[in-house]
Amino acid sequence: MTDMSLGHSLRAGFGAALLCAALGGQGAYARAWAGGEDVPLVPHRAIYELTLAATRGGTGVQSVAGRMVYDLTGSPCEGYTQAMRFVTRLMNQSGSATVSDLRSTTWEDSVGKHFRFDSSQFRDDKSTEVTAGDAARLGVTEGIKVDLTKPAKRSLSLPAGAYFPIQHTIALIQAAREGKSSFRANLYDGSEKGEKVYDTVAALGRSQAPGANRKLAEAAGTAPLNTVQAWPVSIAYFEPRSEGMDALPVYEIAFLMFENGVSRKLHIDYGDFALEGDLTEIAFHEPSKCDPK
Repeated sequence: MTDMSLGHSLRAGFGAALLCAALGGQGAYARAWAGGEDVPLVPHRAIYELTLAATRGGTGVQSVAGRMVYDLTGSPCEGYTQAMRFVTRLMNQSGSATVSDLRSTTWEDSVGKHFRFDSSQFRDDKSTEVTAGDAARLGVTEGIKVDLTKPAKRSLSLPAGAYFPIQHTIALIQAAREGKSSFRANLYDGSEKGEKVYDTVAALGRSQAPGANRKLAEAAGTAPLNTVQAWPVSIAYFEPRSEGMDALPVYEIAFLMFENGVSRKLHIDYGDFALEGDLTEIAFHEPSKCDPK
């Protein structure tokens, strides 16, 4: 597992999963954005404290602690910007500590045609990886063209059915509203040097009626969530074209997804160890005044 994948899982986790994109989901792609305006994501800034939940034999991990700050701005008419900073301090059994710092910004338009990404990874204050690029959907069947500018200039072609993160989130909320319980999707979010599309499999739990937020630990600014329904979600991330039912995921993430796009109760399992992410503070931004039509 790379340092980059720590941050990727949270960014992609908020991008959630969509039905059958990996199984020829051209029609599913069109349906997702046909109703995209019916899923208004609420702009917000959320802070999560990260702690070690479990370790497994032989990992050498003694403790992990950190913080993730996630900021969503924008609207259906101007597109959405996601900014994230994900900092962890991992200590091994010999007492040696490593600090990883991922800083990421993405922008995605409201119709799933354009996606920009820029991320920097630091380890102990030294830059280890920088990725930047622009992805454009050429059409329903023509695929996606990615122009990378960092770490080096090059172009890639991706499957037409791949989903961008915000598009992913909206589609998952739509599926949850419809009472669906399992979903599969291809996800592209510019991570892993901008080269990888993950095969994701999501499971959706039963809807939790408005008021479920009151049962969770108190956190600053969460009162507006008391009137929003939510669903427990878990997503497994696989290498592309993993064959067979016995393929192991690269990692898994679970969270409570509210209908407005806010997430609580994060759990990220990397196999060797797992992290918990507790929402400690959230602030809701003033919504955009632009007309989505």
